[in-house]
Amino acid sequence: MRSLGLVAGFLLDAVVPDPRRGHPVALFGRVAQEWERLVYRDSRLAGALFAAGAVAPVVVAGSLVRGVVPTAVTAWATLGGAMLGREAGRVADALEAGDLERARGLLTGLCGRDPAGLDEGQIARAVVESVAENTSDAVVGPLVWGALAGVPGLAGFRAVNTLDAMVGHRDARYARFGTASARLDDLAGWGPARLTALLTVLAAPVVGGDVERAWRTWRRDGHAHPSPNAGQCEAAFAGALGRSLGGVNVYAGREESRPVLGDGPPVGVADIRRAVRLARAVNVLALVVAAGVAR
Repeated sequence: MRSLGLVAGFLLDAVVPDPRRGHPVALFGRVAQEWERLVYRDSRLAGALFAAGAVAPVVVAGSLVRGVVPTAVTAWATLGGAMLGREAGRVADALEAGDLERARGLLTGLCGRDPAGLDEGQIARAVVESVAENTSDAVVGPLVWGALAGVPGLAGFRAVNTLDAMVGHRDARYARFGTASARLDDLAGWGPARLTALLTVLAAPVVGGDVERAWRTWRRDGHAHPSPNAGQCEAAFAGALGRSLGGVNVYAGREESRPVLGDGPPVGVADIRRAVRLARAVNVLALVVAAGVAR
């Protein structure tokens, strides 16, 4: 019955918007913030305690419930494919209307990149890269872990991913404390990221792409990215879209140079909607795989 729950949760994500207040993931984040406040020390050991203390209760609580309805509700709470597509579409709407300032403001809902000073092309690249990476984090990852472990897998993966977003940064505060959360997220996302890349290759024709080119780009460029997982997804998207991704990114005043992935022209505004269509195709394929694997 696990597969039925995953399908139901996937459909709920498509038709039931996330509540503005009281979303389970947001509530977990607030509790995790309080836990961080209690245990924070500038050390890897404290960071490991933080990660274990935040994730373990979620997994244990998830193991106490089973069945179609709990699986469906948890899948709905942990999946974010519909919201990802909506947010990307809103940025595309603003860019198509020539409202660059609005597009910059909306970009903060998709990624932590500093939007100030970004031009139209840079915003489009940021959106496409975010769609590529979050297709794995927000859809394929939860489905994979839900198929393998049910409610504990769904909730545990989302908890790990949320902790990475909170403390998995390479800044002065979290360089050591966030190491355990970042590595745990890398481990949990390793398989989903590669499945995402493979499904992206197979879905390339949906956006007029070439399967062979997408495969070649993924295998050639997937390991060039500093993230062991994000690079897999972004390289596959670049190949499937026939575009190039990567370049200089700015995060809270910190500049990072990312390698170029793909060998096509830079992405443009029209490629945002192509990326969303590609992501939706990957989401459906991932659901088919997860439902087939689930027991």
